Amino acid sequence: MLLNSQPDLTVVAEASNGRDAVASPAVRGADVVLMDIRMPQMDGISATRALIPQAQGDDGPASAGSGAGPAPGALHPAGSGGELPDATVGPRVVVLTTFDLDEYALEAIEAGASGFLLKDAPPEELLAAVRTVHRGDAVIAPSTTRRLLDHMAPTLRRDHAADQRWERESAAVDSLTPREREVLGLMARGDSNQEIAAGLFLSEATVKTHVGRVLAKLGARDRVQAVVTAYRTGIAQP
Repeated sequence: MLLNSQPDLTVVAEASNGRDAVASPAVRGADVVLMDIRMPQMDGISATRALIPQAQGDDGPASAGSGAGPAPGALHPAGSGGELPDATVGPRVVVLTTFDLDEYALEAIEAGASGFLLKDAPPEELLAAVRTVHRGDAVIAPSTTRRLLDHMAPTLRRDHAADQRWERESAAVDSLTPREREVLGLMARGDSNQEIAAGLFLSEATVKTHVGRVLAKLGARDRVQAVVTAYRTGIAQP
């Protein structure tokens, strides 16, 4: 298997459907789960909601879930620094889908997934996604994720206006400093910490501090969740 062939990645579990994945302690204990969006018994959206508690959050070793065909599974990359949630927040989920404007993929992201990839993505993109999501940095880097958010932006804003979360999200965005809003806008563009640092003439350490504060104020478990909020509130535009 591609993932197991990497020295820093170890597959720790696989499941044949969403229900088995949710019931598996190994999948729940993984750092990253590759989740098929359409599966028997329980789809990827429901499984993502079940795997990710509604809470926010370590650096250290990572495990990743991998899914092939209609099955999610679990894998371990070597640890690296980044904005990682603690173990109580659950694994990071990367959704696998067959086409890039899949509205079900957006539902999975809103359910807590950290982005998505096409099933026919090149091997190097899949490996990079696992490592990137584990690191917590630039999880919206794959162009497909941003393309989906751009495509769904009007729906996100319309739903946001009618959603009970509107006041909470709007107040959280209003609490950001001008610099933090600027950083959030660049995050929504897909910039990494290094790219944000270069564009704003700041050190990466300073940018990482700003990103951490943005995530904390928005109550976002990772960058992609912060970016979804940015689109929902109109901070980010297609």
